[in-house]
Amino acid sequence: MTMTAEERTHTRRDQRHRRRRRAASVLPTLLTLGNAICGFAAIHYAAKPIEDTAIGWSTLTVAGALVFLGMFFDAIDGSVARLTRSTSAIGAQLDSLADVITFGVAPAFMTLRLVSHYYGPTPDVQILGPADSAYSKVLWAIAAFYMCCTALRLARFNAEVRSDKEEDHLFFRGLPSPGAGGTVASLIVLHQHLLHKHVGIEDGLAFARASALGIPLVTAVAAFAMVSNIRYSHFANRVLRARRGFRSLLRIVIPVLIAIWWPVQALAAGFVIYALSGPVMSILRRDDAHPAPRG
Repeated sequence: MTMTAEERTHTRRDQRHRRRRRAASVLPTLLTLGNAICGFAAIHYAAKPIEDTAIGWSTLTVAGALVFLGMFFDAIDGSVARLTRSTSAIGAQLDSLADVITFGVAPAFMTLRLVSHYYGPTPDVQILGPADSAYSKVLWAIAAFYMCCTALRLARFNAEVRSDKEEDHLFFRGLPSPGAGGTVASLIVLHQHLLHKHVGIEDGLAFARASALGIPLVTAVAAFAMVSNIRYSHFANRVLRARRGFRSLLRIVIPVLIAIWWPVQALAAGFVIYALSGPVMSILRRDDAHPAPRG
C-alpha cells in the first residue's frame, strides 16, 4: 500500500522525534558516568606527590575540585533524567556506583595522601599502608572504614522504600555520601589553601603536620554519620519547596556573596555546618520532646 505524501511526512517526523528521545535519554547516563570519571581523576591527582600544578593549585586541591565537579554532575543527572523521562532502576544503581568512587574512595585516598606527605617514611612518594607502623594501621583502617560506610550508606538508600509523604523527601536517614565526601574534601582543600596562599604559613611545618592529623578524625566521624539514623535535611528540596519571600531570598543571597569573597573558607564552613546540623537538630528535638519540669 503506497503512503501519501502527508503520511510520509508524518512518519519521518515520528522517526526524528524518536531519535531525539533516544539521544536525550543517554544524557543522564553520561552525566552519571561523568561523576564516576571525576572520582577516578581525583584519585589520580591524589596519588601524585603534593606539588603545585600548571594552574597554581596543588595536586590535592585539583583532586578536591574534581570531587566537587562530580558532585555537580550527581546533583543534575536525576533532574535531567526526569526531564527526559528516562528514569530507570539501572540509572539509580549506576548513580550509587559512581557515588562510591567520587564520595567514598576518592576522599578516603585523599586523606591517606595528605597524612602520608607529612608522616610517611618517604614523603611525596609512598602512601602509608597497614604494614608500615601502628599509626599507619589506624590511618589506613579509618580510610577503609570510611569507604565501606559510603558503600553501606548508598546500599541502604537504594534498598529503602520511599513513600510519597512530604517528610520522606525533606530528610535523609544518615549523612548523605556527597555531604560526607564534601566535608572531607573541602577541609583538605582548605588545608592546602592555607599552606600555599598565605605568606609565611608554608614554612610552618608544625602547623601543617598538626592540622593534617585532624583530617582522619573528621573522616572517621563522617563515616559514622553516614551509617547512623540521624536525620539530615534534604537541602535542595527544602530550598525548592520553601516559601518565597524576603527572608528566603536572604538565605540564598548571603551565602552566595560570602562564597564569592571567600570561596574555599565558605565551602569548608558550609559542609562542616551541614555535617553537624544533624546531631545538633537531634539534640534540640529531644530537648523539645522532654521539656524541663517547672519548679
